[in-house]
Amino acid sequence: MTGCIGNGPAASSGGTTTGDDATTGRSDETGNSALDLREANVTGVETEPVTDGVRFDVTLYHDDDGEDGHANWWQVERLDGDRLGRRDLSHAHGTLEFTRSSTVQIPDDVDCVVVRGHDQTHGYGGQAMLLAIDDGATRTVRQGEDPDSFSSSDCP
Repeated sequence: MTGCIGNGPAASSGGTTTGDDATTGRSDETGNSALDLREANVTGVETEPVTDGVRFDVTLYHDDDGEDGHANWWQVERLDGDRLGRRDLSHAHGTLEFTRSSTVQIPDDVDCVVVRGHDQTHGYGGQAMLLAIDDGATRTVRQGEDPDSFSSSDCP
């Protein structure tokens, strides 16, 4: 597999957990901002080339027990926000990190993608990840209620 897990419990490269926020106990890989568990945070991405595309194993962290809504999907996008693939999530997963997989076709001209989570109550928000397709390097980014667009200079 290529790719790396960002802040997940099995962080393999780049991710360190240095925060001590009372709400989450977690911080991003810079150690600065604690994750807001009311939002669907992407904390890890691993990829593997397969016959019909690229398999994405995406780890989300969200407080599905804390509100009426739950993390309801994650998706892979081009840097300009055009969706390449989505994995729907049909039920709550509690307040635990969980990983779900899906295969996405990545066009030859795409070398970096955005992986975002979404929840029923808040929509976008929380932590997303930029992923370099060729070497699996990741970079965590915070997003607001409206999904940001990125440029190739934002990629890891």
